[in-house]
Amino acid sequence: MVYDPSTLSNIDEIQTTHIELNLKVNFDSKTLDGTATLSLISIADNVSKVVLDTRNLNVRSVSQAKTPLKFHFSDETACFGKGLHIELDKPLIASTEFKLEIAYNTTEQSTAVQWLEPSQTVGKKHPYLFTQCQAIHARSLLPCQDTPSIKLTYSANIQVHHPLKALMSAIGVGEEDMDDNKFKLYKFIQKVKIPSYLIALAVGNLKGKEIGPRSTVWTEPEVLEDAAWEFSDTEKFITTGEELLTPYKWGKYDLLVLPASFPYGGMENPCLTFVTPTLLAGDKSLVDVVAHEAAHSWMGNLVTTSNWEHFWLNEGWTVFIERKILGRVHDEQFSDFSAIIAWGLLKDDIDLFGKDNPLTALQPVLKGIDPDDCFSCVPYEKGFNLLYYIQKVVGGPKFFEPYMKAYVEEFGGKAITTDDWKNFLYLYMEKNYGTEKKAALDQIDWNVWLHSPGMPPIINEFDQTFAKACNELSKRWDLARNNENFEEFSPKDIENFITNQKVVFLDRMFECSPLPHSAIIAMDKIYDLTSVRNSEVRFRWQKLCLSTEYEPIFPHVVKFVTEQGRMKYVRPLYRMLNGTKNGSDLAKKTFIENRSFYHPIAATMIAKDILNETAK
Repeated sequence: MVYDPSTLSNIDEIQTTHIELNLKVNFDSKTLDGTATLSLISIADNVSKVVLDTRNLNVRSVSQAKTPLKFHFSDETACFGKGLHIELDKPLIASTEFKLEIAYNTTEQSTAVQWLEPSQTVGKKHPYLFTQCQAIHARSLLPCQDTPSIKLTYSANIQVHHPLKALMSAIGVGEEDMDDNKFKLYKFIQKVKIPSYLIALAVGNLKGKEIGPRSTVWTEPEVLEDAAWEFSDTEKFITTGEELLTPYKWGKYDLLVLPASFPYGGMENPCLTFVTPTLLAGDKSLVDVVAHEAAHSWMGNLVTTSNWEHFWLNEGWTVFIERKILGRVHDEQFSDFSAIIAWGLLKDDIDLFGKDNPLTALQPVLKGIDPDDCFSCVPYEKGFNLLYYIQKVVGGPKFFEPYMKAYVEEFGGKAITTDDWKNFLYLYMEKNYGTEKKAALDQIDWNVWLHSPGMPPIINEFDQTFAKACNELSKRWDLARNNENFEEFSPKDIENFITNQKVVFLDRMFECSPLPHSAIIAMDKIYDLTSVRNSEVRFRWQKLCLSTEYEPIFPHVVKFVTEQGRMKYVRPLYRMLNGTKNGSDLAKKTFIENRSFYHPIAATMIAKDILNETAK
């Protein structure tokens, strides 16, 4: 039986095979208006109704073969919206195929869609919209079975005002002018089956530039050249993924650089990865996020978690493949250094949730819990560390990498659970390498790894080459913290550091007891950290300053959290500013005044963090 605690739809009776969207984008009313036609199949006998997930949608009518059907909504739930109950004319037997056409529109409260005023864009002339459906926000974009357990194809016709352009997580198959060039109709099709959370739409003043044989970068015109240069190595990530796994299945791999309020580093929408503009560092130092999103083309998009309790199958695997790609594009020392940095982020998140919090288990129980409320590094980094440990246990990459490819071949196009993954791991290792590998796997404490909260039970060892200089420098500063002068330090200390070494240096300083302000002032004077453009370094420096209650950093924190909306940065900085002696009022005032800037998902989470608001 299919199980997903985050859906209200009757997935044990009905499954969606295709969705056709016909929508008009209305920036004046901030709505998407039109129809969604669902192709469905019954998977049980005596099915008398279809239940779909919805949240903040206005449904006007439902019909089957142009015959109106009765429908009603269930009561609103705290986390999951309302079920749309559609009464069928007659009960269906198993394997009956049929279509439902639903006329509806989104509302301003639809959490999947952010509508931006021209002033919120780079160009300041045209409005903009983008969607973010992961984890369970597709139900506020269209009535659907909003669960990763069901994979479907989709097509769309999107009508927008000229001169705006529409892009989707699909292949564009045509466009045509309408109403004397007042409107333009964009047509799309996604032939590879995907879960509902990967349906994505963006509309704005968008221009594209080819950056590879299957890749175009799309942005507002003002940043197109910078983005094209920053992401010019994208093809390397895709081809390396193909070498490790299977041929790339999606045709196009385009990138869309979104406006600053995009709440994530990237989103792996197929054919059109969404990325944050905070990656535009001017030196390609942050583009490894694209390696992560490209790795999702196999892990998550092809092989998909069956529900959000198994989210680590998407993200832990993707981080593991990302670091395999980085190890080949750069070197193994570089990818190991990435793992060292991420271990600290994992520890921070587990400390935030509490080491005994069951939501820090790799496979948490999410009945009655909004998946957004448990978003953290756990599925990413605890999942990565489990896979890294398994690779070591079975004898290294020589044995594990052929299994990775077989795993994608076995489960590509399917939605699976952790048990499915584990059973195939055992089957593959025993079949190809004998009982010795099965015995090795039996030594793993699976219950602790999968079900216990807190940090991983095993601390993996990674190459420390890049970390050594960072650790040594941080120790010097820690020992010198109470000096009257800091003449032993100079800009040369970090002039040869790569970005990630600066990140680790600041992470190590953050782990020390709070520095006196004299040390903070000296460090900034010597290394000029307050003026750094790179968002990862900027974030760490501001965290370090806030941890010492260094109030001259307050206006710089406010500037950073109001010029971009990436949750990785804004949520911790708001929490820390709110937690300082004299910054709490400033944090709340800044957020309240800028709440409309943030994506609805980010605004909800920040409000919970510092205003103690609950979801509405």
